Amino acid sequence: MAEIATIARPYAEALYQAVHADVAAASSWLDELAAVASNEQLRLFADNPKSTPEQVMGVMGGVLKSKLPPMAENFLRTVIDNGRLAALPEIAQQFRALKNAQLGASDATVYSAFEMDGEALAGLSGVLEKRFGRKLNLQVKLQPELIGGIRVVVGDEVLDTSVKARLDQMKVALTA
Repeated sequence: MAEIATIARPYAEALYQAVHADVAAASSWLDELAAVASNEQLRLFADNPKSTPEQVMGVMGGVLKSKLPPMAENFLRTVIDNGRLAALPEIAQQFRALKNAQLGASDATVYSAFEMDGEALAGLSGVLEKRFGRKLNLQVKLQPELIGGIRVVVGDEVLDTSVKARLDQMKVALTA
């Protein structure tokens, strides 16, 4: 994966410098592009020597939920013309890291056994920001095997208050 990260870095940095005034909007359309580019069938189509960059652009444009701004179209065309569509998810990740560094924030993934409504997520966000000492961009993923509670991953830090983790701890204590 180091190769993909090395390829993605100049694209992420160039895009970040180009959209420095409106990083939030660029992050939004870049995440959407990355989600589409992570589709294996699309990448197979793009890597096919018979597929032209215009065809790949057409397929990408047809799949996207919204129309891309001109800057996004130019960026996507550059990525496709250079054969770097597979690096687009990594470009988005590195762009997000640059954006977070500017804002003093971090991405956090909250694994929960159950759906969380907006009010619960807002309350949890305040508690977690106080616990980790920085602004967090929360993303919730369902993981029913947790049974209850949550597991929060912020970078390389993990806060696990799930029922599954507590049961695992009890199992270790009882078998020791």
